[in-house]
Amino acid sequence: MNEKLARFFHRLRGRARSRPAPVTASEIGWSWLGALLGIGAVALVGEWFLSDTDLVLMIGSLGASAVLVYGAPHSPLAQPRNLIGGHLVSAAVGVCCFQLLGAYPGVAEATAVANAIALMHLTRTLHPPGGATALIAVIGSDQIHALGYCYVLVPAGLGALILLVVGLVVNNLSSGRRYPDSW
Repeated sequence: MNEKLARFFHRLRGRARSRPAPVTASEIGWSWLGALLGIGAVALVGEWFLSDTDLVLMIGSLGASAVLVYGAPHSPLAQPRNLIGGHLVSAAVGVCCFQLLGAYPGVAEATAVANAIALMHLTRTLHPPGGATALIAVIGSDQIHALGYCYVLVPAGLGALILLVVGLVVNNLSSGRRYPDSW
């Protein structure tokens, strides 16, 4: 028993013994510019086109997507299939869980995130912010809940699409960057 416990705690130390490589000032600048323009575009589209509607466009998980798309554009988790698919799949799962299990908030929250992860794996669209998109569908405001399945398209789908378009432009302006690596 003690040997198994010792092996378990040994695993918690991780494998890597070194720190991540430093990031160049240029890389930081392009990441900053992408995030500024991407999240700014989502905010502007929301204000210009959706302010007179019951729709919302800005959700917190888009901020996490911006980190991947602009800060780690070569990550498999930042690729367009993952970005768009992960948000769409997760939003649909989250809305389902809220509608079916909303009377049991803790169960709905846990089920939404767990099912979103499983379905993103199955569809090869794993995108970590998708877990937040599913969770927001459950814990969101009355305005989010009132969207129902429209939440899948706006804000989840449209917000991710805007980040993608900006990512395609900004990440390819620099000769040192290329996005996407795959579709």
